[in-house]
Amino acid sequence: MIKSMTGYGIGSQENGKVKYTVELKSLNSKFLELNLRLPKVVSDKEFTLRSESTKLIERGKVNIFVTVEYTDQTAKASSINATLLMKYYKQLEEIAIQLGEKNASLFQMALEMPEVVTSNEDAVDEEEGKVLLDAFYIAVEKFNKFRQDEGIVLKNDLDTRVGMILSYLTEVESLEGNRIPLIRERISHYLDEAVGKENVDMNRFEQEIIFYIDKLDITEEKVRLRSHCNYFIQALRATDSNGKKLGFISQEMGREINTLGSKANDANIQQIVVRMKEELEKIKEQLLNVL
Repeated sequence: MIKSMTGYGIGSQENGKVKYTVELKSLNSKFLELNLRLPKVVSDKEFTLRSESTKLIERGKVNIFVTVEYTDQTAKASSINATLLMKYYKQLEEIAIQLGEKNASLFQMALEMPEVVTSNEDAVDEEEGKVLLDAFYIAVEKFNKFRQDEGIVLKNDLDTRVGMILSYLTEVESLEGNRIPLIRERISHYLDEAVGKENVDMNRFEQEIIFYIDKLDITEEKVRLRSHCNYFIQALRATDSNGKKLGFISQEMGREINTLGSKANDANIQQIVVRMKEELEKIKEQLLNVL
């Protein structure tokens, strides 16, 4: 089953202290292009998220947004090293007494000394990291479900358009029966007018007409085009179907359609070939969005 490269998914997870929300959006791209926007507190998780995205998302231009909300405000509060604070305060007090300084704000000075106050926003613990990853996996699950649903729409459209090309091929076959006799009659008429019927070497004429008509024969092109179309439908319905494979098949379909048009030498058939090309172009546009 094919999937679209366009996708959207959002997932949230919390543990009573913190809530993480992960949002994924993607557009089509030949490769996996990741753009992550993370809060500073989880910046060390970027490598993990990139690694998991490579395995689970495959291809596309993907934006990943992570937001964090602390339901327990104490979870992100700064910590005060009371022992160190008291040690600094006593040292400052002794120095102040020695200098006779009575107006110094010793407590504020001690509070601003190195390593007295430490922030809890610089890193997350293992439990909080698991909350983030759980939110990410929920978002990816919804994201891939969105891609699968879009893929069903794409599959139905592609199936219909390939079916149209096959129906046009049947129309070509219905017109082909009269094509060679008409060409033969037209050439014979031109020769009669140009040199006169009595002056035409019929043996040579038959040899040349066979050689000319052989160049205009489109039997191989019809067989190959039908084969490519059937292979496209088979690949489209396969469980491991992918956009690149379908793109290669569509290129082969295009070659046969172009050759069919150049060898047709018939206005009605060439009009049908133009309609085939229109359907093929729409197929190629859709395939740009197939994973």
